[in-house]
Formats: sequence, C-alpha cells, structure tokens
Amino acid sequence: MLLPSILCVTGIIAFTFLREEEEPSFEFITEVEQEPIEVVAQEIEVEQQPQRILVDVKGAVNYPGVYELTEADRVVDAIKLAGGYVDGANAQLINHAQKLQDEMVIYIPLEGQDTELDMQQFISSASSSSADSSSSGKVNINTADETQLTTLPGIGPAKAKAIIAHRDEHGKFQAIDGLKNVTGIGDKTFEQLKDLIDIK
Repeated sequence: MLLPSILCVTGIIAFTFLREEEEPSFEFITEVEQEPIEVVAQEIEVEQQPQRILVDVKGAVNYPGVYELTEADRVVDAIKLAGGYVDGANAQLINHAQKLQDEMVIYIPLEGQDTELDMQQFISSASSSSADSSSSGKVNINTADETQLTTLPGIGPAKAKAIIAHRDEHGKFQAIDGLKNVTGIGDKTFEQLKDLIDIK
C-alpha cells in the first residue's frame, strides 16, 4: 500500500519537473521608435529694395532742387524734402498721392500765376514725347500713354488705365467732356482737367 503511494507521488513530481523544462521561455523585445528627424529649410527672403530715382522739384518750395527718392515714394515726400511750400504757393491741383518716377519734374506755382500756361508743368515726366501732346502743350487724351496721363492732377495709375481701356473699347474721344464717361472720373475731376487736356 505504501509503495504504490510513493510511486504515484514520484510520478507526479517527475511529470511536473519535465513539464517546466519543456515550457518555452519567451523573450519580449520592445521596439524603440525613433522620432523622425525634421530638416527645416530656412528660406532666405531677399527683400527687393525700391529703385532709387531723381526728382526735380521747382517753383514755390523752400529749397528747389533735385532730390533722390525711391519709386515707392509719393509727390508729398518730394515736397517735404524740398522744405515744403513757401507762403503764397498754389498747391490745389497737385496730386500729393501720386507715385514718383525717375526724372519727374514737380512744379509748384504761386497764387496769381498764369496757371493756364504753367498747368501742364505741375507734374511732368522727362520721357513725355511731343507726339502725345497737342500744339497747345496740353495732354492729348486720345494718344497719351499711362505715364503721361498720370501727370494730370487727380489721375493715378488706375484712372489712367481706365482712360486707355475706354479709348480702346469705344474709340477716340470726340470731345474732352467725353472723359466723364470713364469710370471714376466725375464732374469734380473733370473740372480740374478740362484746361489741361485736348483731343487734337
């Protein structure tokens, strides 16, 4: 009776021992995730500097002369460099917001001057050709290009382009008051221009 019990216990121990040896051991490998390396491309922004230009300021200013500015500057900036207006200056028809151009002449008349003769000189460009002006010296709105149109008071690049577009679409102006048919040009602007423009 004792012997079978001993054999039974011994068999159980042996079975348990063999089973533990047969059980495979597992090795867990943890993968280490590598963070991606970001390459940041540094963009070097090259700021384009406005082109330097020369502008001639004449007439009723404190310091008439030639001044160096940039294409980004306006007429008002040139007048400030020239010391501003003298007493008695007539600046009513000057377009202070107009952008400057190289070789531009800005002429400021005095009160009481014959502005009908001098008006076309208020703001003019040396690149203007006689072919685009009438014999009276006025700006021919039928032939003037954008640069010449912007020499007129109250006419900036946008309105100059509108005049040219209207001219291309409807043909040449038959009368100077036809300018009022251009978008953006009303009676007030036309009153400033009527003595300075021509269609011949």
